[in-house]
Amino acid sequence: MHDLPQQLVNGLILGALYGLIAVGYTMVYGIIQLINFAHGEIYMIGGFGALTMWLLLPGGTSLIVALPLMLLMGIACSVLIAVGAERFAYRPLRNAPRLAPLITAIGLSIALQQAVWAFYPDAKADRTFPQFEGGPIDLGAITLQRGDLFLIIAAPICMAGLAYFVAKTRTGRAMQATSQDPDTAKLMGINTDRIVVTAFAIGGAFAAVAAMAYGLKYGQVGFKMGFIAGLKAFTAAVLGGIGNIYGAMIGGLTLGLAEALATAYIGDIPGMELFGGGAWKDVWAFALLILVLLLRPQGLLGERVSDRA
Repeated sequence: MHDLPQQLVNGLILGALYGLIAVGYTMVYGIIQLINFAHGEIYMIGGFGALTMWLLLPGGTSLIVALPLMLLMGIACSVLIAVGAERFAYRPLRNAPRLAPLITAIGLSIALQQAVWAFYPDAKADRTFPQFEGGPIDLGAITLQRGDLFLIIAAPICMAGLAYFVAKTRTGRAMQATSQDPDTAKLMGINTDRIVVTAFAIGGAFAAVAAMAYGLKYGQVGFKMGFIAGLKAFTAAVLGGIGNIYGAMIGGLTLGLAEALATAYIGDIPGMELFGGGAWKDVWAFALLILVLLLRPQGLLGERVSDRA
């Protein structure tokens, strides 16, 4: 375990990525108790939106200069798709049996994935994402990739901003009231439809930030990138206690740490040599989910699954 500090940092970075995506799952579930399985594709579209802005800029543009424009474009694309999905796919089914919006979400997920595959130029293969110039940054026993710096800065800012928004703003308090009792909130004059749209929009914006971080970290985006990332983020939301926005980030960090440590060290355990390495990382992530559900089905923060955030 001589490289434990490095693995812990790797796990926290990966977990922050999962946590940002998981916020979209948990906010929508907290408000209308819908598991939006299309959220992984909303994340993917944010990555392609950022890449599109990069391709539209003049050649030779510095990535530092382009970064804000790419982020805005990615957020705009993800929010547009998320709000459109709420308005045209989920809202008409608001009072339908739960199975109907669940199937709609799965269908929408496949439709969005195939739409990008069919219409985005050369999206059939992963597209190269711009990278920061320069090599890794050595900090003693820890090495950071330059692409990770965006996530390290963006994730705390996003979570702090969301915490302030939910706790201190009028819309945030209305969101809390709607999540606790939508009928009473409506009687109190709260426009619950607008609150639901706000939840989808915030989730889409967080997903776009995560997609931007993914592109900078791994140097590519692809039309299939939302599937596994979406499953991992949903796992993180359940681990933390789905419906709890703080639980989403804690669940993401827990999942990221478990994945990094299991990948690095499981193979060192006598008799477990065949189960180490990156090929088993998804297995250990979902094994952790099963373990937590068996021991603490309400998630790490202790909220019951049936409760709203």
